[in-house]
Amino acid sequence: MRMLAIFLKTLPFFAIIALGYIAGRQRFFSQEATAYLTKFVFYFALSAMLFRFSANLSLGEIWNLQLVLAYLTGTTAIYVVATAVGLLRGIGIEETAVEAQCAVIGNTGFLGVPMFVLLFGAAAIGPVMLVLAVDLIVFSSLIVILITGARDGRMRLGVLRTVGLGLLKNPMIVSMVLGLAWAATGVPLPEPVNEFVVILGGAATPGALFAIGASLASKSAERVSVAGWLTFCKLVLHPAAVAFAALVLFPVDPFTATVIVSAAALPVAGNVYILAQHYGVAPHRVSAAILFSTAASILTLPWVIAWISGA
Repeated sequence: MRMLAIFLKTLPFFAIIALGYIAGRQRFFSQEATAYLTKFVFYFALSAMLFRFSANLSLGEIWNLQLVLAYLTGTTAIYVVATAVGLLRGIGIEETAVEAQCAVIGNTGFLGVPMFVLLFGAAAIGPVMLVLAVDLIVFSSLIVILITGARDGRMRLGVLRTVGLGLLKNPMIVSMVLGLAWAATGVPLPEPVNEFVVILGGAATPGALFAIGASLASKSAERVSVAGWLTFCKLVLHPAAVAFAALVLFPVDPFTATVIVSAAALPVAGNVYILAQHYGVAPHRVSAAILFSTAASILTLPWVIAWISGA
């Protein structure tokens, strides 16, 4: 019954994704329109939502060393597994780095933030933002370092500069930092500013979910066996590893464990495809992994949430 109740709560989110998918498949929403909607959500709506959340929290309320250690340890373990499997298949560093990214980077920004805030309440904001920060700062930087390092044959300082600039230009990181900086002043957001970010941020949830679905309409289902393996890593192995780390190695409170394990159970993030396409490394493989994992997560995500919240 608990699983059914959670499934029914998450179903509207996936229904909006399905609506976007149908709109994309029917060409009612073109790829160009999807790209602009995604850009609007990424740079404006989601950034406004993250700014508002972080502006009402202090760094002390967000920072949790045990959470970081648990999530980082569990995620690194599966990253290593996916990397080892890739190298054993003889696919090379670049493709291995992309596959490892698929195995551990979930759609926390577009799907996790809005879904978990509505499912778990405002208390989920801190943990989910910290998970998002770890993904962006550690693993999104790692894939750039590995691919550029493999192509150049050595590590250059220019790579680190590229990574640093990428982080500074990422609107999700910028909005969280600006929000925390405002919170540090101890001054409440002026009412007009608060209303502005509430209205703009309100577009993040439906816009992000619709954009996910519309973008899936252009995804292909090639390299099915590899996509299936990466989906298994993301939806099964990743949450299992994070759960072990959060419950045994670096114990956190039950609520925090529920949030970060649920975050680990999210489907593969769309920004992995953007990186794969940018570097010209296995974009079709990533496309299939996003498609498969998103479809499968309709059932696996509620199950994981029900299991960890009852653990």
